[in-house]
Amino acid sequence: MKRPTIPDLAQAAGVSVATINRVLNGSTPVRTSTIQRVQEAAGQIGFHGLGVINARTHASLPRHRFAFLLQQSSRALYQLFAQRIREAAAQRRDRVIEPMIEFADDLAPEHIAARLRALGKSCDAVAVIAADHPLIGQAIQALRAEATPVVAYITDQSAPDRAGYVGTDNWKLGRTAAWFIAQTARGPGRVAVFIGNHRYQCQDVADASFRSYMRENSGDLVVEDSRLTHEEPREAHQIVSRLLEEKDDLVGIYIAGGGISGVLRALRESPEDRRRAVRLVCRDMGPETRKGLAEGLVTAALCHPLEQTSSQLVQTMLDALEQAGHGAILQRTIPFEIVTPESI
Repeated sequence: MKRPTIPDLAQAAGVSVATINRVLNGSTPVRTSTIQRVQEAAGQIGFHGLGVINARTHASLPRHRFAFLLQQSSRALYQLFAQRIREAAAQRRDRVIEPMIEFADDLAPEHIAARLRALGKSCDAVAVIAADHPLIGQAIQALRAEATPVVAYITDQSAPDRAGYVGTDNWKLGRTAAWFIAQTARGPGRVAVFIGNHRYQCQDVADASFRSYMRENSGDLVVEDSRLTHEEPREAHQIVSRLLEEKDDLVGIYIAGGGISGVLRALRESPEDRRRAVRLVCRDMGPETRKGLAEGLVTAALCHPLEQTSSQLVQTMLDALEQAGHGAILQRTIPFEIVTPESI
């Protein structure tokens, strides 16, 4: 079979032979859309110079450096977030995204604010998971003044200068968590709620909506005051261990923030009849949560679909760059997934 020639490729792509030569030689500029059309046609007809065209296509794409400030490098969940973000960036075919991923083990607002400013100096846009605090809001404002958009990820910020938010509807998430516990709890009793920090909007909103549902629908369940874990499994373990020892009527636990590994450890250490009487609902799906679901200790996990959320995050950062200066805040809400022991 005769190998396709340059004229064959020009005809298949609907361009001139001269345009094909410019694409192959790289000597003069060619619009990216034209190069992509030639690339597609070359693949269809089996043109022998496809590798050169692929390289030319890649070199012609717009390039961006995006920073992602995540939390706690020791937590497997955030490592999963990082992995999915890298994959989402690599899957872009219309531009080259260089992801710079940094983990903040020091969650103090002044440290987060400093890291935001530093990342903004070397990147086109920044995404951040952080507590809502005035110092962080000031950093976001400073970056906007320098035309570097900041997108809140997973948990929103109140800073009016943020460029957008990508995450779930936390009001619905909290009420769904309450529904699971109300429907599955064995009789009346107490329900404990754990949050990492009151300044995480995602947790505070979910906490409020959880209580809203319980007030409306479950008068026989007493929801106790929220307990802080500071996102530390050790603190969560200590608190749950005391609860299981002291509260014979504990029937439900809702983990709105971090600390799930500590909660699960406390349940495993308790007598079987005690742990089997507790309905546990948490958010997001890391290895510890998956193990707890397999053991039947977790009733349900309400999760961010990581691939979809990461892809939408990258797209929102691109959109924020294009709309820089317009003042619009991009709100991208991703439906959460519900995982139960029977669906893993």
